[in-house]
Amino acid sequence: MPRINNETDLEYKRRVIDIKSDSFCAAKWYNATIWLGSGMTTSCHHPLPHKVSIEDITANPKALHNTAKKKEERGQMQRGERPSGCQYCWKIEDIGRDNVSDRVYKTVIYEDKDIDDAFNTPTEQDVDLQTLEIAFDRTCQFACSYCNPAFSSTWVNDIRKNGPYTDLISDGRNHFTHAHDSSQLYKFGETNPYVEAFFKWWESDLHKTLKELRITGGEPLMSGYTWQLIEWFKNNRGKSNTKLAINSNLGLTSDKIDKFVEIIHSLPHVEVYTSCESVGIQAEYIRDGLDYRQWLENVRFLIESNSVKALHVMCTINALCLDSLPEFLDQLVELKEENGRDFPNFTLNILRFPSFQSPLVLPAELKDRYRQNLLQWLDKNRDNKFLHQHEVQHIQRLIDYLDVVKTPHSDAFDQESLYNDFKKFYTQYDQRRGKDFVKTFPALADWYSKLCQTRR
Repeated sequence: MPRINNETDLEYKRRVIDIKSDSFCAAKWYNATIWLGSGMTTSCHHPLPHKVSIEDITANPKALHNTAKKKEERGQMQRGERPSGCQYCWKIEDIGRDNVSDRVYKTVIYEDKDIDDAFNTPTEQDVDLQTLEIAFDRTCQFACSYCNPAFSSTWVNDIRKNGPYTDLISDGRNHFTHAHDSSQLYKFGETNPYVEAFFKWWESDLHKTLKELRITGGEPLMSGYTWQLIEWFKNNRGKSNTKLAINSNLGLTSDKIDKFVEIIHSLPHVEVYTSCESVGIQAEYIRDGLDYRQWLENVRFLIESNSVKALHVMCTINALCLDSLPEFLDQLVELKEENGRDFPNFTLNILRFPSFQSPLVLPAELKDRYRQNLLQWLDKNRDNKFLHQHEVQHIQRLIDYLDVVKTPHSDAFDQESLYNDFKKFYTQYDQRRGKDFVKTFPALADWYSKLCQTRR
């Protein structure tokens, strides 16, 4: 690892990153997310994605990552300027209190030499990816409240059946107004030039240079392309040293999970990323389509199968999950203790879009209550030997975020508008999905009922 002498993430930042520039992030060079269904890319999950030129990838498949926009932003970082799309990290860092943003976590995973090379690479030059996240399509059996049709076919079906959500004014990305057909430009069975470019790149040299490949979706285990790639790893064992990671909601039937485990058991390094951030009926409300008991069983099954090298739980911190988040964290810690090691590990990613589902939409008294609950949880568990440094830091920065940050992002609407969109969305969400907000979240019931009594 690039850290020396057991230094902290903050010490690493000061030693390695700060001496280069005030805005450097290695992800802009070595990390990419590419949605092959739409031909969009970004260098991490915080900035808005941008379009990949079909003309460029026809001549050079590496242009799936080395786009003109990324090259421009690399130059900005080399000069110490802040690319506007990286606002999530700037907001965390501007809190102060020595908070460490994600650009540190996304840089520390690379060797110091790689970081030096990136910083000194001319902006017009292509670089070889080290970590890649790809999504082949948006097929998914879930329709999570904070997701949208761009990433879920079930969300698409909802919009097409019931029409758009109405009267939302603060959702600047229009998540819920249409079926986002631009996210799936090619029908199943049609030739997709982005998928073609990926497999061409993969077969030529990407499988030789890439350190980690992460497949996401949608639900990737429902995509035929995912199984094609997994089979490639199985049939070409030893040909590539690339670590394979799969994002899965782990809500699949047992036969699919069994098939997955059977194949990956023979592979040297497979990791699984899954998502959840609350428990029981609250989790099932937020992540529509989830059976929480089944999810927990599938997590335990993966652990006990010894088929995966790591299991990561990604928590999307939204307004509704804070009520049961400490209980959910307790369950993750229990899994670690049952297993006798830090397995699974977790991250807390704070939701910014849609703004009205951000934890910052909550009134001050609720935010303070949940902040105190997290402080108590951290005091109780801080010295637990199975907790990673980054897990403790993620909880602490959420505590600080709830205390200091006032708006989810610079373009967010005023609080009154967010309140109104919150009640309008969840009123329609309940009607469409057969759910009951008040019964599911009793701690929020009084506040929500008062919101709903105020019409605008």
